[in-house]
Amino acid sequence: MLDVRRLRLLRELALRGTIAAVAEALAFTPSAVSQQLATLEREAGVALLERTGRRVRLTPAGEKLVRHAEAVLERLELASAELAEARGGPAGPLRIGAFPTATRTLVPTALALLASRHPALEPMVSEVDPAAVAHALRAGDLDVALVHGYDLVPAALEPGLAEEPLCEEAMFLATPAPGEEAGPATGSDASHGLAVLARWRDAPWIVSAPDTLCRVVTERVCRAAGFTPRVRHHVDEFGTVLAFVAAGQGVAVVPQLGALALPPGVRLTVLPVRRRTRVAFRGGAGPHPAIAALTRALRDAVPAALDSAPAPTPAHVT
Repeated sequence: MLDVRRLRLLRELALRGTIAAVAEALAFTPSAVSQQLATLEREAGVALLERTGRRVRLTPAGEKLVRHAEAVLERLELASAELAEARGGPAGPLRIGAFPTATRTLVPTALALLASRHPALEPMVSEVDPAAVAHALRAGDLDVALVHGYDLVPAALEPGLAEEPLCEEAMFLATPAPGEEAGPATGSDASHGLAVLARWRDAPWIVSAPDTLCRVVTERVCRAAGFTPRVRHHVDEFGTVLAFVAAGQGVAVVPQLGALALPPGVRLTVLPVRRRTRVAFRGGAGPHPAIAALTRALRDAVPAALDSAPAPTPAHVT
């Protein structure tokens, strides 16, 4: 009989590529991972791994077993969800991962709704970059997470995970506008956005850290306008980004959720790109009462977050 825990290790090896990476992610020693995989090979009665020096790769039989492991793990998640429902609905710990903008705008309202609807549920929130979510979910460090992608940077569904769409946002170019009062963060035609963007090609730019989706989308939208941004500041939190813009320290691309609290002295221009936020969880876990309750609460939080900005005025949103 094949052991499910060892199947999970094999699946992680297929995704992470090295025994050391699997060990680090799952809090094992490399030797323990190797021993468990060797035991799995004995259980299977066929070679699952090929070792060349220090490198390990899956054999064709190992790759086939990983596909079965994905199906088995998904069925176990579904069984767990049905058992949780039989026990009486949402209760106990729920580990939630979210990116900073969502943590500030969507999550607080969703948590308040959960507290009133399901007082036995114990949500625990951690800020996690979307790039790290897949591994955290598969490793069991998170139960559910918010992730996002952009028109110019589509995000493929990670193996072993499932997703539900949550909301879409406009993306804006934030530029200094000295003397102007705070404006709205919604509305206007984006058809001329790239032309406006090109006018700021020689300005200093404020961008997120390297290897983040926010950084990539800024670079790609600038490339679509025919230039490479001259990066001066690296700032991840959009409230801080807008404060830098208001201080005349540069320009930036920001999402609608990041621009709900707009400081004086900032003008927004709609860009022809949108950000899409999704709720991610392990495959089969969608029906789990706690995850379903959080998803409903997040959906109810979205209109308040995205529709709270005042009506647009040409002086601030162009």
